[in-house]
Amino acid sequence: MAAGLEALCGYPAPLFAAISHPVVWVGLLINRLERTFNRPEWSDTARRISGFFALLLLVGIPVGLTIFILHIGYMFLPPLFMLGVQTVTACTLVAQKSLWVHVKAVASALQQAGLEGGRTAVSQIVGRDTSVLDETGVVRAALESLAENFSDGIVAPLFWTALLGLPGTVFYKAINTADSMIGHLNPRYAAFGMAAAKMDDLINLPASRLAALCILLSTRPTQWRTICSTVWRDASRHRSPNAGWPETALATALGVKFGGPRNYAGTVVDDGWIGEGTTTATLHDLERGLILYRRACGILIGGLLLAAIGCMIKA
Repeated sequence: MAAGLEALCGYPAPLFAAISHPVVWVGLLINRLERTFNRPEWSDTARRISGFFALLLLVGIPVGLTIFILHIGYMFLPPLFMLGVQTVTACTLVAQKSLWVHVKAVASALQQAGLEGGRTAVSQIVGRDTSVLDETGVVRAALESLAENFSDGIVAPLFWTALLGLPGTVFYKAINTADSMIGHLNPRYAAFGMAAAKMDDLINLPASRLAALCILLSTRPTQWRTICSTVWRDASRHRSPNAGWPETALATALGVKFGGPRNYAGTVVDDGWIGEGTTTATLHDLERGLILYRRACGILIGGLLLAAIGCMIKA
């Protein structure tokens, strides 16, 4: 229910203007914990330990509050009403529509405003220096972001919701948000954010494989063997232990390669190529990627529906 509702409605802009977003609230908590526990005068060992305990607080506070509110709600309110509350709350922590809008904006900008428009649009969803990208680079960056965020922005939160209910959604988003904010290999966060980065890698492991499967099933059966063999060969070449799975699946499905050299804040990172096909990606490939993305989302929602029906029959 949450997946279907979010795919249709997304997160309404008036609601964001009124109360912001739950991820923003988690981000405020992360900032407070980071200022309190990440002291530059401490040793790396002390900062790793403090980062671990900060992560426990970051997860424990929102998850504990969620469990408490649900417990009180089910004591005094009708179960169907509480089911609706959980559905609406869980759907705010999934990003199907938002991801579609942002990546579609890159395609529209390339069509209407040319390369400069595409660079500006893709800079909203990637961390690399987009000012040096040609059209192929813009398209590849958008498609890589589409594949990676399909896994950790959609499949993963829905996976943990299906497994643990609304507390599972909150558990996942707290850790994933922490990784995006403090899980960086720089002097400030390398030690303090280690626990968040490692935990994020762990909890995204099942979802990244499931995301690759959804992308696989969104293609023609004649492509399945090639996609499977290429994912098995190339996924481990990615710097992330998880992102390589959906990215390789999408790249091979489109007949292009992802990765290669890219520029982050003046530093050139020369990643290996993943996928089977050409290194030249076009606007047409981006449009095809968005079609596969929508199919993959539909397959995911269908799988969740079948799992729910199976659980009800078993019960």
